[in-house]
Amino acid sequence: MKNTLPYLFAGGLALLAAGAAQAEKRTLVISAYPIAQPLFAKHVYEPFKARCGCDIVVETGNNADRIAKLEAHRASPVIDLVLLSDFGMLEAANKGLVAPLDYARLKNYGQIYNFAKNPIGGNFAVGYTIYSVGLVYRSDKVSGIKSWQDLWRSDLKGRISLPDVSTTQGPLMLQMADLAWGGKGDDYATGMQKITAIKNNVVTFSKNSAQLSSLFAQDEIWAAPVARFTWSQLLKTGMPLKWAIPAEGQAAGMNVMGIVSQSKNADLAYQLIDFWLSKEVQTALAMDLVDSPVNQQVVLPKDKAEFNTYGAEQIRSLKFVKPELILKQRSNWIAQWNKAISK
Repeated sequence: MKNTLPYLFAGGLALLAAGAAQAEKRTLVISAYPIAQPLFAKHVYEPFKARCGCDIVVETGNNADRIAKLEAHRASPVIDLVLLSDFGMLEAANKGLVAPLDYARLKNYGQIYNFAKNPIGGNFAVGYTIYSVGLVYRSDKVSGIKSWQDLWRSDLKGRISLPDVSTTQGPLMLQMADLAWGGKGDDYATGMQKITAIKNNVVTFSKNSAQLSSLFAQDEIWAAPVARFTWSQLLKTGMPLKWAIPAEGQAAGMNVMGIVSQSKNADLAYQLIDFWLSKEVQTALAMDLVDSPVNQQVVLPKDKAEFNTYGAEQIRSLKFVKPELILKQRSNWIAQWNKAISK
């Protein structure tokens, strides 16, 4: 009878090796916004999984809920990479929930706009997309818009929508109103006073961008501040709409990425950030109208460029609200708003 021990031993080693390989497959957990997740899976997650040989799990929600989860699991993180607004990331950084980044580990870092580099200070984040907020108006009803002050015109009384101050775009609108009317302080008091003065002219203070499509489609409003990423949806209303870049510029917002403190998968998170910032991925997302690119090497055809915050004119016009200012003033703005406008 042949000695079968060597074969059994070899077979056992093979099974152990297979089990070890299976055990080595790692999972990167991402906290992100819920919007456009199928397209992020197509252009970011699935291609990256093929590269890294890892799995990706995505948890979604708004800024506040996701920051709260990071805080609840501070001692033993369950998230590796978090995507937030710039001021949301600053809040997380102030709470010690994200770790400083080593930008030298990102080979595509040199290709992005300067404003996307270290956007909240302290090396805690990198910008991955921007958006502009300009003014959209009905060209058949309005003679044209050249300034944010035009929202106060008598012919637009009862025909405008403005963002609620509690939304992401609310502080951006406050900034532009303050800038247009000569405000000087960082509390945007002039902007708040001017908006309060025309509150009865506003059809609604919108809580989300989806409301604007209905308001324009139903002929309820003729002008409104609009985020560039919703422009293509507004045009589907069939109304004669035009986009205006006012003389004072456009409000601008930025979403950023950060690595959670004590993440056990920080190396994978760095790899995914770099992949996300690459010309190829940024181009793919812009072409599908998911996110406007921060990589300066992205080149878009005219029909796609129109719906992104892209090109020299758009970039020059951007006016960012400092994230630290939003954190400092947000509760005060909401209190004033509730007293003067929401009552």
